[in-house]
Amino acid sequence: MKVFVAALGTETNTFSPIPTSLSSFEEFCLYRPGEHPSHPLSFAAPTWIARQRASARDWAVVEGTCAFALPAGVTTRATYEALRDEILGQLEDALPVDVVAMSMHGAMVADGYDDCEGDMMRRIRVMVGDNVAVGLELDPHCHLTAQMVDATDAVITFKEYPHTDFLERGEELFDILEGIASGEIKTCSAVYDCQMIGVYHTTDGPMKQFVEEVKALEGKDNVLSVSIVHGFPWGDVRDIGTRILVITNDARSTGEALAKTLGRRLFAMRGETSAKLLSLDACLRRLQFSAAGPIVIADTSDNPGGGAPGDSTYALRELLGREPIRVCLGPLWDPVAVQLCKAAGLGATLQLRVGGKMGPTSGHPLDVKAKVCGLCVYAEQAGEASQRLGDCVAIEVGNVKVVLASLRCQAFSVEVFTNVGINPTDQDVVVVKSSQHFYSGFAPIASEILYADGPGALTQDFRRVPYVKQDRELWPMNDRPALSLHEQ
Repeated sequence: MKVFVAALGTETNTFSPIPTSLSSFEEFCLYRPGEHPSHPLSFAAPTWIARQRASARDWAVVEGTCAFALPAGVTTRATYEALRDEILGQLEDALPVDVVAMSMHGAMVADGYDDCEGDMMRRIRVMVGDNVAVGLELDPHCHLTAQMVDATDAVITFKEYPHTDFLERGEELFDILEGIASGEIKTCSAVYDCQMIGVYHTTDGPMKQFVEEVKALEGKDNVLSVSIVHGFPWGDVRDIGTRILVITNDARSTGEALAKTLGRRLFAMRGETSAKLLSLDACLRRLQFSAAGPIVIADTSDNPGGGAPGDSTYALRELLGREPIRVCLGPLWDPVAVQLCKAAGLGATLQLRVGGKMGPTSGHPLDVKAKVCGLCVYAEQAGEASQRLGDCVAIEVGNVKVVLASLRCQAFSVEVFTNVGINPTDQDVVVVKSSQHFYSGFAPIASEILYADGPGALTQDFRRVPYVKQDRELWPMNDRPALSLHEQ
């Protein structure tokens, strides 16, 4: 069997002021054929899975380009078309093939293309024809469109948030595609629109149980796969919102009934699927220090993983002067400040303008007297895969230690701090710029985890987001039960 694999994606916050260009992909992840690393990437699991199966099954695998960019604003048209056409050209050169497996994000928006994934998969289907098994692995924070589903035999999303199961979902995708190629499986996809926008943490609470129950359904009654599509709330496109996708082995009525049942259950949990959000001031007023570890506070509204700049000063301004609290915060994106601190050197004290550079949601820059107390060149952190932070410095501003990074990235692990000599367990409070991906890295050291929602690019009060393109009645913008719009 001959398999073609490739990857192209980014998560587009259409409200972000940061354009996504070719340099965004070059900076974060751009591997051409022959350049792919020997370890798995969270955004290119199909490539890794295909490699492993090739040796065991004597497959021929053609690896196309792998291109992913850190979440930001709309991708330039020239960048998307160039990378898309590069991969399509590689596929054309590889024909004929039996299987095409793509990894994309599902919420990529380019100038002129609100549905980049649907556009890509439609072009692939036209190129390979109806007799080739075509599959797509997505992040659950995607906009699941009819074009994506119609052009593929199987769409699989990660089930966990944080996304710790990308390899398992890649295996799931290839199990289905292999069955299609061998003639043992004929897939049928059913989608249920939950008509809501939300955030869904799977580490605890009702979503953890819901995910486990969904997993238990797979492999029974011809159900091959169930995907809980969270949706990406900060992408202004028509197909925004939460959905359930059920793939069966030629059992349409079974899939439709199950998708409807699960979708209604998920809608019934609205408003209960994520942690309670507090203002940063409320978080700090609740502090009860414990020998069990620091309080970890997530600055959710300035999460680079959702396209926010990561240079907001609101949290830092709130923390300054709250002595005797020992605080560390990071990573705060400010490549200019990093270069100035590197030039000054370890131990230097200098007047420094920090953060607040990318626009109104970043707040005002802070002019501070800072001591350079840590430095790391080419810093990385563990996560779903190794995450680059670029050159990093630690500065002391009064009672607060701040990690400044030259590359935009959210906090995944304690290495954000330990890279520059800060031991987060020595702190009373650790503030991370992240919404949920920090959880697995910081939960083991935390006495408590709090989620702060303040000014920033990623407000979770979706009634305040200025959507223009969506025309469906969605909760919470419409408070009446949205499911009354569905057939009873």
